[in-house]
Amino acid sequence: MKLLHTGDWHVGKAMRGQSRADEHEAVLAEVTGIAAAEAVDLVVVTGDLFETSAPAPESEAIVYRHLLGLAGTGAKVVVIGGNHDNPRRLAAVTPLLALGQVTLLAEPAKADEGGVLGFETAGGEKVNLALLPFVSQRGIVKADDLMGAQAVDHSATYAERLRRLVEHLTEGLDGTDAVNLLAAHAMVSGGVLGGGERQAHTIFQYELPGGAFPPALHYVALGHLHRTQPVPGAACPAWYSGSPLALDFGEGADRKAVLVVEAVAGSPATVRQVPLESGRALRTLRGTFADLRAMAKDVGDDWLRVQVDEPARAGLAEEVRALLPNAVQVSARPVEATEGGARAPRLGRSPDELFAEYLDEQDVDDDRLLALFRELHDELSDSGTVDAA
Repeated sequence: MKLLHTGDWHVGKAMRGQSRADEHEAVLAEVTGIAAAEAVDLVVVTGDLFETSAPAPESEAIVYRHLLGLAGTGAKVVVIGGNHDNPRRLAAVTPLLALGQVTLLAEPAKADEGGVLGFETAGGEKVNLALLPFVSQRGIVKADDLMGAQAVDHSATYAERLRRLVEHLTEGLDGTDAVNLLAAHAMVSGGVLGGGERQAHTIFQYELPGGAFPPALHYVALGHLHRTQPVPGAACPAWYSGSPLALDFGEGADRKAVLVVEAVAGSPATVRQVPLESGRALRTLRGTFADLRAMAKDVGDDWLRVQVDEPARAGLAEEVRALLPNAVQVSARPVEATEGGARAPRLGRSPDELFAEYLDEQDVDDDRLLALFRELHDELSDSGTVDAA
């Protein structure tokens, strides 16, 4: 059987306030085209459909339209919830998506209550697909109890409870007569962050060891990290598909892809990356204003983070954006640490002197700022708001 693994769409994610809806439309259409061209039996979407738990109607329209488009290729489409998704919101649309041949599990469920799906491909291959949506630290006790944990176990760590959920969902699976798969949205030890992940859900308390995945699994489809990568230390192939778009400048060098996985009962799965080309690149430019002017002709429609090797001054960001309209983040050169020692004492020095010293420390060379400070200070002093002395 052949499956396509994607996830971490984060539809609704803006680039410093600039909409990326057109990019999401294009890249999800590209994913659908790959699913059709590869004639996959199954599409697994491993969570974080949305950037926020309260997505805008435009974002919902994009996600649901493309889920139905994937189902329109003839593939079985299965989706799990991620940490950015609102499980109750997803649960509300689950029956409607089912009418469009899309299966969605928003929260963990027992194996016999939707936590494990069993089906056959058109070619007659038996498939067992275990599903583990994201579960928070607050929800892990409830999920663990759902699977039959004893009260005496309530002191177990998050990672241990998550390992037990995997154990419950994969219990009894035999890799000789069916293809066994697990789809999970989780932080697994050894995974490398891309740059745009939510830090509170990637700290060590949330980590699941790769050894928690039993060798009876042919493939583990993971969501949560934005970089396409295999997980080290797992007894079976376990991969993050990564996000289809670069979501942060920390992901600027990543090559975005979907994963096409082929598996048969009794044999290890093979994993192939299929690159995605629709998203705009994220680039960091650094140089003097003259350097940036020389670079401007080569940036295309890339999103830009610009670091200007000149002292900060009023209006610098506006000048850069006039030259580079896609510059969404502009900063002057970092302040170099001053050599030598202690700051001069402040007692007895005028506000003008103190503000001038601050500008110098920040490497800001703009007499207009000092003049404006003097004007504002004089106005406030004249009104009695501050004590000029």
